[in-house]
Amino acid sequence: MFTGLIQTMGRVLDVTRRSGGVTIRIEARFLGTPLEKGESIAVDGACLTVERISANDFEAFASEETLSRTTLKNFQRNYKVNLERAATPASLLGGHIVQGHVDCVGTVLDVISKGETKVLKVRAQNEIVPYLVTKGSIAVNGVSLTINKVAGSVFEVMVIPETLRSTNLGLLRPSSFVNLEADIIAKLVFHAVKLLYEDKQSKVGTGINNEKEF
Repeated sequence: MFTGLIQTMGRVLDVTRRSGGVTIRIEARFLGTPLEKGESIAVDGACLTVERISANDFEAFASEETLSRTTLKNFQRNYKVNLERAATPASLLGGHIVQGHVDCVGTVLDVISKGETKVLKVRAQNEIVPYLVTKGSIAVNGVSLTINKVAGSVFEVMVIPETLRSTNLGLLRPSSFVNLEADIIAKLVFHAVKLLYEDKQSKVGTGINNEKEF
């Protein structure tokens, strides 16, 4: 689990094709304890497992499934990536609960400067539209953000100066692709309500009186 608060930016050093996916080598420096082999790390919001560590870089494997759902398939040398290590019981939940399971790739439609902040207008794929809620949360390239406006499959988020400086969101331009993960709480609530509704409809169809249940 992650919080959507990026700890550092890394730089892609190499992408090597392997059977079933690719190995991504990333230059990165973290404050505090060093990375450990086998730990989980979010790379632009996608949860990967650290396979090898050296003094200034690490390697992680991205499967074909991960590549098909994320922007990791577009990674090239010198690409800047957002990095967050997995949360611990002592971590501050300053963002929201992020699983590192990217739902889809979105497209940046516009980047609007408002003083020192920027508003990103992003088009999401239809599969996450039900979870886009004004003032709800969403992870964009692993960054926890608050949705300011929703219009169909398009949503807007505001990015503050510190986030623009410390993440790759400051590098986004119209037509840029971003990893999107909807809020897990929104997903669970939507799914639970959907099941209740479908159950009620099936009982209505069989003539069962549900008035006392709802």
